[in-house]
This record gives sequence, C-alpha cells and structure tokens, in this order.
Amino acid sequence: MNKAIITVVGQDTVGIIARVCTYLSAHQVNVLDISQTIIDGFFNMMMIVDYSNADEEFGTVVDDLDKLGEEIGVRIRCQREEIFTKMHRV
Repeated sequence: MNKAIITVVGQDTVGIIARVCTYLSAHQVNVLDISQTIIDGFFNMMMIVDYSNADEEFGTVVDDLDKLGEEIGVRIRCQREEIFTKMHRV
C-alpha cells in the first residue's frame, strides 16, 4: 500500500470535499480515512489515501491537487506518508 496525507485548508465554501474526492476517484486514488472541521468559517480537512492504483504518477497528482486548490480557493497539500510522518514527529 502506498499511503499519502492530503491536507486542505482555506475559507469554507460549498463543494470543497466533493471536488477533491471527485478528482481522487477519477484517478483511482482510494480514500482510507477523512476528517474535516470548520472553525469560524475556516475549512480544514485531512485525508489518508492509498495511491497504489492511481492512473497518474504521484508527482502529477500532487501538481493537479495544487491547481485544484487554486481553482476553489484553498490550499491543498499532498505528501507521501513517510515524509509527512518525519516532518511532524515530535
């Protein structure tokens, strides 16, 4: 299994989850876990995904999600699980 962590942060608006999940589904990226909150109008989502069967290279998925974030007015970051874990180790 090839896991990645996707974080989405920005002003809340209709359709953020739908747009991100539609992209992932279209490219065979499986959502394993998802958590989202809205605090005082700010949207925050964290997803764990499996990109083992993705029809695009990991770098392409990262770039596409970055562009999608720009389109919908949020910041989308996608990192391989091992990189995310090392960066956030206490």
